[in-house]
Amino acid sequence: MNRTEIGKTDLSQFNFSENLVINYQLDVPQLMEKAILRGEGKLAENGALAIDTGTFTGRSPKDRFIVEDEHTAENVWWGDINIKFDAQKFDKLYQKVINYLNTKEEIFVRNSMACADENYQIPILVVTETAFQNLFAHHLFLRPEETKVIPALEQWTVIAAPGFKADPEIDGTRQFNFSIINFSRKIILIGGTAYTGEIKKGIFSVLNFILPHQHQVLSMHCSANVGKKGDTAIFFGLSGTGKTTLSADPDRALIGDDEHGWSDEGVFNFEGGCYAKCIDLSEDKEPEIFNAIKFGALLENINFYEGTRTVDYSDIQKTENTRVAYPLNYIKNAVIPSKAAIPKNIFFLTADAFGVLPPISKLTSQQAMYHFISGYTAKVAGTEAGITEPQTTFSACFGKAFMPLHPGAYAELLGDKIEKHGVNVWLINTGWSGGPYGVGKRIKLAYTRAMIHAVLEDTLIDADYQTHPVFDLEMPVSCFGVPSEILNPRNTWVNKAAYDLKAEELSESFKSNFQQFEDKLTYEIK
Repeated sequence: MNRTEIGKTDLSQFNFSENLVINYQLDVPQLMEKAILRGEGKLAENGALAIDTGTFTGRSPKDRFIVEDEHTAENVWWGDINIKFDAQKFDKLYQKVINYLNTKEEIFVRNSMACADENYQIPILVVTETAFQNLFAHHLFLRPEETKVIPALEQWTVIAAPGFKADPEIDGTRQFNFSIINFSRKIILIGGTAYTGEIKKGIFSVLNFILPHQHQVLSMHCSANVGKKGDTAIFFGLSGTGKTTLSADPDRALIGDDEHGWSDEGVFNFEGGCYAKCIDLSEDKEPEIFNAIKFGALLENINFYEGTRTVDYSDIQKTENTRVAYPLNYIKNAVIPSKAAIPKNIFFLTADAFGVLPPISKLTSQQAMYHFISGYTAKVAGTEAGITEPQTTFSACFGKAFMPLHPGAYAELLGDKIEKHGVNVWLINTGWSGGPYGVGKRIKLAYTRAMIHAVLEDTLIDADYQTHPVFDLEMPVSCFGVPSEILNPRNTWVNKAAYDLKAEELSESFKSNFQQFEDKLTYEIK
């Protein structure tokens, strides 16, 4: 085998050592076997590979950088999310990572793709230090054997070396771990962390720059499904709001659970798989996800019941961010290729831990742009160290951490598409009712499903509505399968004056957060 050209992949650019074994395009059984033999993980009773990601069990946003160059200098929304990195330091760090990989006995390389719509596909070369990272890439990206089209956009390379630790003083990083995007060289360089989510979110960030900026395609941090009548629904929401859970509907076909584009032709998935949360997972509550965890699936940071290889999904000793990765075809009703028509309904999901927002409300296009830019949810006690009471969290476009452009660019695209196609937009609170976290109770998943089902069946379009006095939201008076008293959140509070005060407090938080965007927003959005 020619080491510099394996298949159609030219590896000469890396200057890999002749002694380095390159495991190219291994299939799922081979990667699982490699991972187990290398001590990277264990086989769970359900057939999944269970691994630990070590120090990092989630992304590290403060260690994500973008190289400042001719492509990014005037276009990226620089700040605490998009942090500048020097191009020369990148080049030196890149070579250090290659030198590090050359000290290993073997590495893993595969060709992948992103974007189910052939007009926007990009090929991705994934180079990983570990077998399980390569298994993750197999699952989460599109697999070349599933597509025969010629990629329309140029190849990107992802290099992930969790064992390599940077020297911040020399390399220009914040600490030893890093994830750096270089748009000129089309490289994503990841080191010091084994958390696989950095791989998928790196490519997501790239697409969030390329598609809106160059192609006027709205990139979205959302899940999406389609009904038997061809009606597409998309679900925006931050982690923990129910984005993956609510889109996995046995009566609807799943387009994807996390990353999509919206072109003039319709909606398409960026990915070839799902990366779902596992905390408190059960077959009763989330059967599609539960049953997708089988041979080939990749479980991260879970624990087994003592003395067994049976997963205890309630055990969060390592992290609350336990995860599973699997190919989209592990979901029985998945759409492959994962494309569908223009959306009919859009859902913004928020877990309001203050118990203020209605369980469901219908938004105007202007409200939709406002709530899209706001990207509100709330963290509750226990999710992060030091949090003892609910805290407001605003993440622009429901994915600020992955958005290189100013949020207004995405909001304007969304607003144009909503107006052009007459899309219905709904705000769904999957959080608390009857009081804030610790006092009230979380809205039952069955109620949320009933409200979404009512929207999808068109039974709420002509319903009677009342207006929220603070947020000006239109709230339905009744909804089949949902107690009417919870549809107006104020009714669920014993102390009505306390509700009014909390609603005003949350409103002020929205206004304060919005100020950071106003200088670059259109008059219509403001």
